[in-house]
Amino acid sequence: MFKVAVIGASGLLGRAVVRELAAETDWQVVQTAFRHAIPAQIALDVRDRQAVEAFVTREAPDAIVIAAAERRPDVCEHDPAAARALNVDAVRSMAQAARQRGAWVLSISTDYVFDGTTPPYRDDDPPNPLNAYGRSKLDGERALLDATDNALVLRLPLLYGPVVEWSESAVTILVPAVLASARAGAPAVAMDAWATRYPTFTPDVAVVIRALLARCADGNAVRGIVQWSGDEPMTKYEIAERLARALGVEARLAAQTAPADATPRPRDCHLASTRLEALGIGRRTPFDVAIGTVLGGFERRGSEARATTHTDQ
Repeated sequence: MFKVAVIGASGLLGRAVVRELAAETDWQVVQTAFRHAIPAQIALDVRDRQAVEAFVTREAPDAIVIAAAERRPDVCEHDPAAARALNVDAVRSMAQAARQRGAWVLSISTDYVFDGTTPPYRDDDPPNPLNAYGRSKLDGERALLDATDNALVLRLPLLYGPVVEWSESAVTILVPAVLASARAGAPAVAMDAWATRYPTFTPDVAVVIRALLARCADGNAVRGIVQWSGDEPMTKYEIAERLARALGVEARLAAQTAPADATPRPRDCHLASTRLEALGIGRRTPFDVAIGTVLGGFERRGSEARATTHTDQ
């Protein structure tokens, strides 16, 4: 039986991958989490090299998906050492342990390895990260590929999907501000209209990862670097507008046409997905359709939680 370890299964992308792999009844899926481990998950601090080695030796996976990372650029900028512990050192430890086992490793990286000046970017274009987050993820790519030749880097842009709290994604984190701006007498909320992003739906990424794992299981593992991206360009301001439409509110938004973030961010890092497309791998759900399911699902869960709380009282 093909055995897959999903590292960081409680996160935004990890949850989507686990849900997608549930359809593979001939596979065994092992999940790990750090802070939010549930009974189906194994608690694992990926920064602990000995714990990583013990986990891989004990579970003996055929493939490992590393979805655990420090993904917040501002946090990385303020504490680069902590970011590197997750984004570089932990990846290296996992890759070294996997090499001893002979396991294939897929590690998630980011469009922020590029400087955003000459999009679209192919997987073999020279990287030039502008901030600590991009530098840590680029170093993580190199650590992975230096540690084992049986590995794949999957670069992704801005992710969104089913969330347990709005702050899990840079897309859904805008929802409270959009709703607040729609209240009577509320001031307009400033939203970045300078940088172009390509929001990518985590269930679509999970489909990509499942296809890559299937190739590995069949003895045709993809190695090196690949990229996957949504194909709808939009600024944060435009994302907020579309959120407002999906929520059915009249939001008051002000477009910021110059960069205002304290941490430098690239202007347009559109990732070319040509290698995966050539393999026939990929799925893209239209943003308005996908965000509708995200918002609706969050509201349903909130209603159920409120009902449960009322009953318990």
